[in-house]
Amino acid sequence: MNKLNTLALLATVATLPLALAPAVLTAQESPQPPAPSVAGLSDDASPVDLTAEEAAPAFEIRDGYEVEIGEYRWTHRPVVVFADSPADPRYQEQIDEFLQDIPALMTRDVLVFVDTDPDAKSALRKKLRPRGFMLVLIGKDGGVKLRKPLPWSVRELSRTIDKMPMRQREVEDRRGG
Repeated sequence: MNKLNTLALLATVATLPLALAPAVLTAQESPQPPAPSVAGLSDDASPVDLTAEEAAPAFEIRDGYEVEIGEYRWTHRPVVVFADSPADPRYQEQIDEFLQDIPALMTRDVLVFVDTDPDAKSALRKKLRPRGFMLVLIGKDGGVKLRKPLPWSVRELSRTIDKMPMRQREVEDRRGG
């Protein structure tokens, strides 16, 4: 599948209801780097029927307590969500927002980490020093690009990422220009 068809497919998937999106993407069409063996394609590179679990791209919201954010430099854009408790309504709203448009996050190489225990004194808390709820976007270069004290939609986050020079270069590279 060429780059233009892949981009068209991703644009189509982004407009589908969340329940349909995972079944449409195959491992090769996923914006994540391909696995060593490409599932979902036969030897002649034609699509093979997959179950929803096999076809679903890998996206998860991870604990940020023992993460080393430097591991993701130049490969991903970590987003860290802090709250004083998992019961914080702003935290719940933010997680719900992320789940509304997973393909948009994956297209932009976003990884989501959460830290809802101030007593744990994680490395992320020590470095980023949140007060209550806070959303932090970290660029591929490892620098803090955005801090917000309120939940943000995936659309707002995507627009911020899309304005970054590195993201603009990625889009141009994918277009072949």
